[in-house]
Amino acid sequence: MPRFILSLLFLSMTSLMWGQDSQQEKLEKRKAEIQQEILANEKLLQTVKKKEKSAVNVIVLQNNKIKLKEKLIHTTEKQTKILGNDMYINQMKINKLNKELVVLKDDYAKMIVKSYKSRSEQSRAMFLLSSENFLQAYKRAQYMKQYTSYRKLQGEEIKSKTNELLGYNERLNVQKVAKKKLLAENTKEKLSLEKEKREQLKLVNAIKKDKKKIIVSIKKKQQESRAIDRQIDRLIREAIAEANRKAAIANPNAPVANYTSSRIVLTAESKILADNFKANRGKLPWPVEKGFVSLGYGDQPHPVYPTVITHNSGVEITTDQGSTARAVFGGEVTSVIVLSPVNKAVVIQHGDYFTVYQNLSSVFVSKGDKVNIKQSLGKIRTNGEGKTVLKFTISQNTSYNNPASWLYNM
Repeated sequence: MPRFILSLLFLSMTSLMWGQDSQQEKLEKRKAEIQQEILANEKLLQTVKKKEKSAVNVIVLQNNKIKLKEKLIHTTEKQTKILGNDMYINQMKINKLNKELVVLKDDYAKMIVKSYKSRSEQSRAMFLLSSENFLQAYKRAQYMKQYTSYRKLQGEEIKSKTNELLGYNERLNVQKVAKKKLLAENTKEKLSLEKEKREQLKLVNAIKKDKKKIIVSIKKKQQESRAIDRQIDRLIREAIAEANRKAAIANPNAPVANYTSSRIVLTAESKILADNFKANRGKLPWPVEKGFVSLGYGDQPHPVYPTVITHNSGVEITTDQGSTARAVFGGEVTSVIVLSPVNKAVVIQHGDYFTVYQNLSSVFVSKGDKVNIKQSLGKIRTNGEGKTVLKFTISQNTSYNNPASWLYNM
């Protein structure tokens, strides 16, 4: 019974190790993604620094770089922990195999000595001939045969466990090297992170004298943002009213009170689209091929003056110059808005959900177009400070949602 429990314990440990291997692969993949994001961020940072038109933009980029480095350190620490657990399990297996080999070799040695003492053909013959009857002679012959077979099996088991032990020792040595490498990487990244924070602090202190100017700029941008939000909200309400008007014509027996300008009455077809959109929450692709969130959803503190709060109805994603916006899900274009001569926006309906893509210099789609997931919608505008930023919002009817809970790995 104890041997059964021990076997069950080690079977569980083996399953745990397989799970840890899979987790290590996922973490390694995520670490590679973060490292690519850091490189892309560094490229943008250098571009902005060359233009030197806005120290605040540099701080925003540095903030993101610091966050990415913190993520990288956290991911590496997770890898180190999992590797340490795996090494502990391997060490336990090695200890178990060593104990089993000691017992097997001891038993095998005793068998060899016993076999040596009764090695002669005469001894075996006498053992058989001294039987009291034929049945006993047959049983003794079977015993001798089984004993020889068992001795052979013992030898094979010792060989097998020895090879298994060598394998685990080799794996453990590889893991020790990998753990040492991870620890060295983490130390290097922590030093780099401290350097980034010191550089950022210098920059923050250097621009604090411009507080009044910055606050005036923030207020102006907030007014512009609220005006755009009102315009987009009006267009979404118009799209809802139009959808409900069509639904009312298709279903004249439905109560008139159902058709408002704030909630779409879903048809069977639009309900399927809405359900599919909702089912992909947390798995939607980003509206740009690559980039990072430079301004999050909701009330956000200013990067230099934390007491100055700005409100954002979506997320702002900084990307490379020349990048295009892309649809995060299939749907229908309900509006193409010209917010200013250099700023356009596209509104796409997905059942009773709407996604909006702002700050486009040119648009590739028209009202009424059916679009597919990841389809290019327009080119994102690069402003005079060298920043290429897409503002992206998600709403269910007229209620805004946090895009971070919808987009993959945000």
